Amino acid sequence: MKLLFTEKALHDLTRLREFIAQHDPQAAARVSESLQIVILKLTRFPNIGRPIRRAPEPEKLRELIAGKYVVRYLISEKAVCILRVWHEKEDRKDG
Repeated sequence: MKLLFTEKALHDLTRLREFIAQHDPQAAARVSESLQIVILKLTRFPNIGRPIRRAPEPEKLRELIAGKYVVRYLISEKAVCILRVWHEKEDRKDG
């Protein structure tokens, strides 16, 4: 299964890494690597995240909890599209 990222998701990943790196560059590298591993797992196991019940098609729109981070994604027949990534404590009114 193909893996795609929205521009917002790519921005989220960069933003999170830069924020953590300000305080601890090694932690930023560890978090980035663990998120990459989790996201890559979705290509083999796209249904491991929980469905977003309020979505029109909840089986397609899902989110996966990866430690203190949430990965929101959409499943299609041939791809998993990462929509957004955020820390659990972030205010995400636009997410």
